[in-house]
Amino acid sequence: MQAQKILKKYFGYDKFRPMQEEVIKTVLAKKDCLVLMPTGGGKSITFQVPALIMSGLTIVLSPLIALMKDQVDSLKASGISAEYLNSSQTGKEQIAVENKLNTGEIKLLYISPERLLTENFYYILQELDVSLFAIDEAHCISQWGHDFRPEYTKLKFLKHYYPKVPIIALTATADKITARDIIKQLRIENPIKFVASFNRQNLSLNVLPGTGRMAKLLAFVKNRKGQSGIVYCLSRKSTEDVAAKLKAEGIDAAFYHAKLPRKKRSKVQEDFINDNIPIVCATIAFGMGIDKSNVRWVIHYNMPKNIENYYQEIGRSGRDGLRSDTLMFYSYRDVMVYRDFIEKNDDHTNKEVEIAKLKRMQELAEAQTCRRKILLSYFGEYLEEDCGNCDVCKNPPKHFDGTILAQKVLSAIYRLEEDVAMGLLIDFLRGSEKREILEKNYHKIKTHGAGREISYFDWQQILLQLLNQGYIEIAYDQKNKLKLTKASENVLFRKAKVKLVKSDEIKRKQDDRIKDAKPLSKTQQINNDLFERLRIVRKEFARRNNVAPYIISTDATLEELSIEKPFTEEALANISGMAEVRIKKYGNAYISEIINFVKEQDTEGKKIKGMTYLITYQYYKEGLTVDEISKKRNLKDVTIFSHLANAYTNGKDVDVFSLVSKPEMRKIYDLIKTIDDASSLKLIYERLNQEISYGKIRLAISYIEKLNIKP
Repeated sequence: MQAQKILKKYFGYDKFRPMQEEVIKTVLAKKDCLVLMPTGGGKSITFQVPALIMSGLTIVLSPLIALMKDQVDSLKASGISAEYLNSSQTGKEQIAVENKLNTGEIKLLYISPERLLTENFYYILQELDVSLFAIDEAHCISQWGHDFRPEYTKLKFLKHYYPKVPIIALTATADKITARDIIKQLRIENPIKFVASFNRQNLSLNVLPGTGRMAKLLAFVKNRKGQSGIVYCLSRKSTEDVAAKLKAEGIDAAFYHAKLPRKKRSKVQEDFINDNIPIVCATIAFGMGIDKSNVRWVIHYNMPKNIENYYQEIGRSGRDGLRSDTLMFYSYRDVMVYRDFIEKNDDHTNKEVEIAKLKRMQELAEAQTCRRKILLSYFGEYLEEDCGNCDVCKNPPKHFDGTILAQKVLSAIYRLEEDVAMGLLIDFLRGSEKREILEKNYHKIKTHGAGREISYFDWQQILLQLLNQGYIEIAYDQKNKLKLTKASENVLFRKAKVKLVKSDEIKRKQDDRIKDAKPLSKTQQINNDLFERLRIVRKEFARRNNVAPYIISTDATLEELSIEKPFTEEALANISGMAEVRIKKYGNAYISEIINFVKEQDTEGKKIKGMTYLITYQYYKEGLTVDEISKKRNLKDVTIFSHLANAYTNGKDVDVFSLVSKPEMRKIYDLIKTIDDASSLKLIYERLNQEISYGKIRLAISYIEKLNIKP
């Protein structure tokens, strides 16, 4: 299949990911399609491969200027003719791109909807041979989507003026309502829908209570030294505060928010993309235009306002498929802040929907069951088994009979006439005599102080569990007062039992979650050391080419290189992501670094399993004699001969007759024909009157066995 050859040649992969091939076939058949595929799931391949097969131009519509540059840089690094047009370019640069369009030199053009809709580009468009329109971030076209952009709605003109040109609409975050609206807004009839699994198995999902979050964040980050990560904060001030606290602990971090000058924002983003700054503390706008594949973790300092945002933001980690961690701090206060914002903001036209989505997010944060099941079910995907890679699955909670504690809470709410918010209720249960309690005479009520032996944190956890289980609810329109439900009546009046999770177990699990990193084995540490050296090589190439390091090679490719340790270009071709152009540009540098690393390890006495014969071979290629190699490696001659025999058997260029003379080869060959056990070096050595060394015999046998001819 042509698509398969292109995938290997330009992208360096041997096979497509799930669903990619089906989408490509649909596009090549000139059928419209809607693709829902998770971040990091390989959406771009589904239109980039067809673009290289089709005869004309593929126009990719994207709202993200930085992402355009990243994708174009990546395509160019693979030897593909691609350009972009947006407001970041000078007039001269834009004219140069337009000239290339007119001469048919470009296969993929990335452009913003605003630019596409200009009168000037409309006339250019009419002269182009367009074979495909790819609409990225397609959820932006729907007012039900989480990032609605009015200019996207004007794209409906495409189907009217180009009825025979297929449209592929792509998004990583769209529920069923949004998906239907995308189709309606684009006016495409009966598109083929592709819904890939939203299950990013390489992402661990973790939630911790918001109390003491800075200390927990520091513990988390210190345990992941050198890794790239993003800390999402609710406010601009928080981004600055968190970054300052990290820097005070000796951790390199920067902050990013909309009020920063444009140059400062661009500098932070570029430093993060280029691995100059490992950590950015940012508001949610950060990351929208970043295709950085080696983000190893994402922390939400505050709970996101909906599951779409949460999924998109955690999806910015682990795009290379390697293990990545996500951590969300949750507090009820975050819910109140969002709720208040939605209620008071007149721009929110779908307040009921937003509040419902906020509630779903809260339920996920408070869950004591597999979080991934809850997350995937939101996007209409059912996970049969628990995921095993979220905090709840890794450390499932033990329940106890919490009926009496629940009765204390529900009775207090009842006696306080459902006129109390969570914070004040906890103070009431703990017997506080703060002014508000005294002014309202709450201290005279029978249940005042009924739970004074229980800490504030423990009561907070109990209340959240009761809320999540439906025993209480919050009246958001009454200053977040707690209300009883029908379920609570069963507990108060019908002796229904309530199961809760022990608070001390929740505390215990916190440490397990933030310290989820095990010591490396000796082999893992060696591979990790080589990985870090390959990162340095990659960064130098990135600097020379003025692109992000992950555009040169992903972390996944470097990790595979550090494990497999290829010594030849042929071996490099078996590494995922090492396409033809990349092997030509960067292959020799990677091989040299691998060889130097392995030789250094050998000199230090750290033998790397499976690599020792290659080290010998490398010394042989450098012109050293068997005796010199033997002394350098502190190994016997027979071992060096054995290594060279192994290298020869594995296709390496070993001049056998420079080490074994033709008369010696003849004697060995003639003897082998007359004995039953031709593999016994000792027998051959003795039959030859000990005149030819074991090493030469070993090498001669390899030569004879491989060629299977008379020497």
